Amino acid sequence: MSLLTAKTELLEIAYLDEGPSEGPVVFLLHGWPDDVRGWQKVAPILHQAGLRTITPYLRGFGPTHFLAASSIRDGRGFALAQDVIDLADILQINEFYVAGHDWGGRAAYLLAALFPQRVKSLAVMALTFQPHGEFTVPPFPQARQFWYQWFMCVDAGAAAVKKDPIGFAKIQWDTWSPAGWYEEEEFQQTAESFKNPDWTAITLNGYRSRFTNKEATDPRYDYLQHKMLSIEKLDQPALVIIGAADNCDDPSSFDNVEEYFSNSFHRAMLEGVGHFQPREAPEEVAAALIERFK
Repeated sequence: MSLLTAKTELLEIAYLDEGPSEGPVVFLLHGWPDDVRGWQKVAPILHQAGLRTITPYLRGFGPTHFLAASSIRDGRGFALAQDVIDLADILQINEFYVAGHDWGGRAAYLLAALFPQRVKSLAVMALTFQPHGEFTVPPFPQARQFWYQWFMCVDAGAAAVKKDPIGFAKIQWDTWSPAGWYEEEEFQQTAESFKNPDWTAITLNGYRSRFTNKEATDPRYDYLQHKMLSIEKLDQPALVIIGAADNCDDPSSFDNVEEYFSNSFHRAMLEGVGHFQPREAPEEVAAALIERFK
């Protein structure tokens, strides 16, 4: 794995640039708590199909870091989406496909909504679309599965996450998918990314800013949030991949999601697969992405 880096106004972003250099570009955006390793079995299959992949470490993960200590550690999806656009601009990539898992999925939705001229098609795993970019309290069954979000919104819970961020991440790996889906060594290697000094700050900001007013947010992204308020549907061809055994985002949360897509839309349900679809079913995910993007 040969890492490259690029400097934006705020960040030095670490990323992988793999596959045929002249192939159509797919941005692969990882989720939380995960990193670029989440795509390690998917990307080679995409390369064999002629696709070039750009896989960045999201802000606060792994080697990606802020250039200034004074920068607000804003973990909102708007910031993640803008980071991708900044990286694409540096790499002189005008149009691209995007596949996102979990947090990366939210960034993918926002990229398609806010930068429609840049995104040719999108695929999202483990996260449903939120029209207008608004966070609402879900029905009680889903709210129970989002316990970790409410936990972080409590100051004592946030303090506990700061004390043991890797232990907190591991709970999600242990409970979001069927037991035995991962090897301990793989978690430990991925968890190296969670040792980034900004990982906890980005994590807490990303979740606490949804439901509390206790988190500072970077005003440079306010225009994106304001623009999103008027957007209810996406115009690009889209694919949503759901794990039938996902214990974080219940499959029922995707009911009727197709009404928010005005172009061709496909929903894929993976039986026996939990929240980490690119890791648990890489061949199926890769095949679905190739069909969508090729």
